Amino acid sequence: MSVEVGRVDEIPVGEGRTFAVGEEQIAIFRLRDGSLRAIDAVCPHRGGPLADGLADDRVVVCPLHGHTFDMCTGTEVSGAEMSVRSYPIEVVDGTIRITA
Repeated sequence: MSVEVGRVDEIPVGEGRTFAVGEEQIAIFRLRDGSLRAIDAVCPHRGGPLADGLADDRVVVCPLHGHTFDMCTGTEVSGAEMSVRSYPIEVVDGTIRITA
């Protein structure tokens, strides 16, 4: 099932924003190449806001304690036993849709 979450132009290039999807909070990142990534918005370690973290084309770093998550798979890349969910994402006429 695909859910509309917002417009691409709501997210500046190189940044992330949090969107509510049902009872879930999802962080969507607009990468410098214009592509989008979507993961859970809350770090499982201590609830850090992942949309506020530093992101490159592959990973986002939690702004609270530095845990680093692969935005394609959701795995924590430094070896910590935690992960977040990643979501398939598409853009239709400027509207962001995710499959939850």
